[in-house]
Amino acid sequence: MSSTTSSPDTAPAIATPKPALSVFDAVMIITGIVIGAGIYSSPPLVAKFTGSVDWMLIAWALGGVLSLIGALNYAELATTFPNAGGDYHFLTRAYGKDISFFFGWARVTVITTGSIALLGFVFGDYMTKLLPLGPYSSAVYAALTVVVLTVVNIVGLRESARTQNVGTVIEVGGLVLVVVAGLMIGGSAPSAPAAPAASSSGLPAMFGLAMVFVLLTYGGWNEAAYISAEVKGGNRAILKALVLALLVITVSYMLFVFGLLYGLGFEGIQKSNAVAADVVSAAFGPFGITLVGAGVAVATLTSINATMLVGARTNYALGRDWPIVSFMSRWHGERDAPVRAFLVQAVLALALIVLGAVETDGFKTMVEFTAPVFWLFFLLTAISVFILRFKYPHVSRPFRVPLYPILPLAFIATCAYLLYSSVTYAQSQKAVHVSFYVMGAGVVAWIIARLKRGS
Repeated sequence: MSSTTSSPDTAPAIATPKPALSVFDAVMIITGIVIGAGIYSSPPLVAKFTGSVDWMLIAWALGGVLSLIGALNYAELATTFPNAGGDYHFLTRAYGKDISFFFGWARVTVITTGSIALLGFVFGDYMTKLLPLGPYSSAVYAALTVVVLTVVNIVGLRESARTQNVGTVIEVGGLVLVVVAGLMIGGSAPSAPAAPAASSSGLPAMFGLAMVFVLLTYGGWNEAAYISAEVKGGNRAILKALVLALLVITVSYMLFVFGLLYGLGFEGIQKSNAVAADVVSAAFGPFGITLVGAGVAVATLTSINATMLVGARTNYALGRDWPIVSFMSRWHGERDAPVRAFLVQAVLALALIVLGAVETDGFKTMVEFTAPVFWLFFLLTAISVFILRFKYPHVSRPFRVPLYPILPLAFIATCAYLLYSSVTYAQSQKAVHVSFYVMGAGVVAWIIARLKRGS
């Protein structure tokens, strides 16, 4: 074959994603995204809202079950339509390019960049306790984290994956440390306080709110869709990675909660402001607090790195389809990375860190900024399982979600409830208004894009 014919396939400007990740790499990426700082702060709230040991354990186990149901739905989408665009690609096929444009815009400007900024503030808050850098210390640390990890990801996929693997192992090790500490200091059986007020269904009245925090702690597994085209082993490899990752996450979370119960007792969990620190410091002394702090820091950095890795792939997919942002569509073949998409993501994340810095609580601001938009598009992706089966009945599906249509309907109901909860929580907050303005700017960008396409 002549060089004229082959050169387009090797030119960096048109390089495309190729399978470069093992199933283990994919499991580490998914696990690293999910296990973040949330597991260290959610247990006291879940204990308070459920009101008893049994309901608390049911809530954490149910979180794993609901996440697995969602993952099975995503596995059908990802194995049938593997693509670096992930949800963006599914929404394009289900609803057309206009809806997916708004999703891509939301990912680029709100969802992914907001999550990166949010996690950056978690890391910054911890580092500020060790070494403050002035009145905007948390924001400075967050910004430095974004810059450094963007460089790591731009260097190449293998380097990013290695960083992710090491971080995730340490991350899971931090949870194991809490379990060991709980067993060392334990001896008091988990107390069983009086049952809380129940709803007409027999559930604790605030069980739904408890599940909001549980599912937020389990959140992030859906990002596996963005690496579905880059996992070795064929279409079903991403299914294996999703299931294995969720098993690791659920077992880790359940052991973590049991460790807290054994070490602090149920009432101790409810009263604690830092459950992991309380357990580990009781077992290992002041050095334990440093260990927990390091665990939280690594968990946060690992989540940021994984979020960056998958987030830039949405930017790449959006740029590939819309000329107005085509500068993000270049895939650097030698690095196995969309370099320009990473740079855009970093700039926008830094802008959001500036927004968070002028507020009193950067972490809370980013939660309010991202949650409603995220759950809206997550719901649309859940519904797309039905739409794509109808639109493409003859496309080969290496995996079909079992118990169809029951499990897809359960997934849709979960997303709808969390959309309602997040809007109810954030509607009076200033940050959510900013996210609506950003989405409004997306409407303007969409009109310009449609005009440029000659539609």
